[in-house]
Amino acid sequence: MKRRKAIIFILSVIVLLAGLSLRDVYKNRETYAEKLIRFHVIANSDSPQDQDLKQKVRDKVIDTMNEEFKNSTSLEQSKDIILENIEKIQKIAKKELEDNDSSYNVNVDFGQHSFPTKSYGTFTLPAGRYETVRVVIGEGKGENWWCVMFPPLCFIDMSNGLTDNETKAQLTNVLTEDEYNMITKAKDEDEVPLKLKFKIVEIFEKSKMQLAKLFVSER
Repeated sequence: MKRRKAIIFILSVIVLLAGLSLRDVYKNRETYAEKLIRFHVIANSDSPQDQDLKQKVRDKVIDTMNEEFKNSTSLEQSKDIILENIEKIQKIAKKELEDNDSSYNVNVDFGQHSFPTKSYGTFTLPAGRYETVRVVIGEGKGENWWCVMFPPLCFIDMSNGLTDNETKAQLTNVLTEDEYNMITKAKDEDEVPLKLKFKIVEIFEKSKMQLAKLFVSER
């Protein structure tokens, strides 16, 4: 009994300290989720054919919607554009599949979706739930692709090639300088990459449920 209580006490202290140390990371994660919109395309499977279809659908949607999104200057403006064009995006994706002799269904939605920690170009976004335009092809069990729809990095990247300066200019329009610096990769090996800090959040969230089960089993 004493040993069990000691284990529970130690684990409780560890959880408390971990929670305090991760408080700022959680805060920053929520900041990015509130200021960005992501574009997410999920393939039917990992077969070469399905991955090729994913890329074609991605390219077609971005190319067709380029004029609508590339000059968007605010989060709310982008949301309005998305809501006005969500059915159009669905039709674009469906037609591209049909043009490539595919009978897969495609589902397009705009809402909150969870992402793990992911790198894109010169920056890394933390795990969390982001507002996302999501295109799911077929069963949606294949490797996915994503980019930032607002600010419109997808469209700059596809049309002209994304440079570090353009990335910074777009992101610092919606993020503070400190927020931007936090998501850029470490400049030398002595710096702890922020990506690892974000990864801790993922591990911590997964461990909370396991820890709860441990407490129950010890009773």
